[in-house]
Amino acid sequence: MKGTTFDRMTGPDAFRLTQYAHGGGCACKIPPGELEETIGRLVPDGPGTDLMVGVEHGDDGAVVRVGPAMAVVVTADFFTPVVDDAYTFGRIAATNALSDIYAMGGEPLVAVNLLGWPRDKLPAWLAAEVLRGGADVGRAADCHVAGGHSIDDPEPKYGMAVTGIADPATLLRIDAGQPGLPLSLTKPIGTGVLNAWHKATGSVSAAAIDVMTTLNADASRLALAAGIRCATDVTGFGLLGHLFKLARASEVSAVIDHAAVPLIEGARAAARAGHIPGGSRRNLEWVLPHTDSGTVSEEDLLLLADAQTSGGLLVAGELPGVTVIGELVPRRDSVLIVR
Repeated sequence: MKGTTFDRMTGPDAFRLTQYAHGGGCACKIPPGELEETIGRLVPDGPGTDLMVGVEHGDDGAVVRVGPAMAVVVTADFFTPVVDDAYTFGRIAATNALSDIYAMGGEPLVAVNLLGWPRDKLPAWLAAEVLRGGADVGRAADCHVAGGHSIDDPEPKYGMAVTGIADPATLLRIDAGQPGLPLSLTKPIGTGVLNAWHKATGSVSAAAIDVMTTLNADASRLALAAGIRCATDVTGFGLLGHLFKLARASEVSAVIDHAAVPLIEGARAAARAGHIPGGSRRNLEWVLPHTDSGTVSEEDLLLLADAQTSGGLLVAGELPGVTVIGELVPRRDSVLIVR
């Protein structure tokens, strides 16, 4: 019955999803250094003639050539709740999963759901709201969402495995950066600290949700149209972490103008209030040995390393209307130079 006490106790507002998980969004990823050590043991001798992109550099998706003018791009991504609202959580997780296809210069074709759900703690209809959010994002991206897999899990988790297609001659790769190319960032950063603030206070950042639910489709197509060949998306390893991987794979160094990096409204205030995810601190610890940070403050470095969820594309090239935050330069003693 609408408006009854029972309705208020069992409606969506009765469940704060972020309180059912130890972390949130891409901030709950395994730390980058630990992950690389683990994955390093699995690296094959080298990709075959048809495996164009594997695990060599930690690219955003795997790419297999299936014909002279067609490659298949595959990825999987899932995480614990980053917001309390189930439908919004579904939208964010699906947008984030599709981003890996766009970051490779591909177009998503079909996705399957990946769902972990604590059946003894949260009702099934709430899981249906998560899936509805994912389905709506798939529809917006012209990507079929067909079934998937679910398990009974102590913490709620959601994401997708996505298959897309791309032109093998125009892939966006993490190892294709060249000295002299500008670095463009298509979304502001700060979702990590704002999501931590949301989990701690229950307050909602509409600006952060807007960033996390915006598909990277237009940015990817714009990069391809501009002839760009090097890009990655900015997610759990933060801007510094993903740029470090790009520069290292491309055998160049990267210079960042930290004042040029756009922040989501409220991000600096959330950081100053102490809402720094553990993942952001681990990201900074990982890149600092390879970074010349000059006189840049710890606060600014933590924001640059902030663990993003469903962030924008970091592109080695200039795009119309997109913020330039630095450039790639010949390899120096430090892989990252922050000014």
